[in-house]
Amino acid sequence: MKGLHKRWLVCLGLLVCSLAGCATARPVARSNPVFVRANNPDMVWDTTVDVVHDYFAIARENRTLGSQPGVIETEYKVGASVLEPWQQDSQGLESRVESTLQSIRRRAVVNVTPAEGGYYIAVEVVKELEDAPGALGQSASSATFQQTNPLRRDLDLVVGQSAPQGWILLGRDELLEAELLGRLQAAFP
Repeated sequence: MKGLHKRWLVCLGLLVCSLAGCATARPVARSNPVFVRANNPDMVWDTTVDVVHDYFAIARENRTLGSQPGVIETEYKVGASVLEPWQQDSQGLESRVESTLQSIRRRAVVNVTPAEGGYYIAVEVVKELEDAPGALGQSASSATFQQTNPLRRDLDLVVGQSAPQGWILLGRDELLEAELLGRLQAAFP
């Protein structure tokens, strides 16, 4: 039954993506960092933050001051599934299906470096897979009514996971990096 459910979900996802205009995207050959011509550091910073905020929530900003580079760090974001075509963090059909069937999260770091006649903007997006060892033990019935053990009077007993779950680094998400760099280049005339 589980296999049939997954196949149905994949078929539904493919249908939704095809109707929503999703295509299997290939990384666009872009240099990273990109150079943008601009003289106003406030406009460059605000525009960069606006573009990044369309994809991620901003965690921290260290604004560009004079010749010092600035850094924008984002919060982790759970990957968008095939049923969320309005979310832009999963680029391409393959990434959407992957985020539908597995727990994927992404985080971006954007560096803005002043240069002669403009700024260099570098984007690094990392993708991680949830590392859930075995069953998560979150069934209410197994936590409250254990049939195999005798009655215990220990009221401080903790059942289930006591440590936070880990994540496995999958590397950089080049498709999303290319998308962000393209949007950033288009934002500056």
